[in-house]
Amino acid sequence: MIEVIQGLPAKVAAFRATGSVTEDDYIKIVNPLCDKVYKEFGKINYLMDIDTPLRNYSAGAWIKDALLGFIYFTDWRKIAIVSETKGIKDFTNIFGKLIPGTTKGFMTHEIDEALLWVSQ
Repeated sequence: MIEVIQGLPAKVAAFRATGSVTEDDYIKIVNPLCDKVYKEFGKINYLMDIDTPLRNYSAGAWIKDALLGFIYFTDWRKIAIVSETKGIKDFTNIFGKLIPGTTKGFMTHEIDEALLWVSQ
């Protein structure tokens, strides 16, 4: 499931993924908030705290995640990905150089730093 992380500036779409993540999580939670932030600010500051193994993402969730990236390809201002897996942090930092905006990976114990960074 994906839930919204509350208490951040309105320009931030921040989420925590736990347990099983499905296509519906993107349709009902992620996409509407990203759309709202985009319409209000023209750019999106995005954070995903991945607090579940990637194998818990359904195929539909992976597709919706990829589509989200393409739909707003030039509209990301900041993207923060938080995970307990160093490989995800490293992938985020490398892949981030290929897309517009600023992308940064964080480890789970750096969540406060990630929330501050994406909020600025």
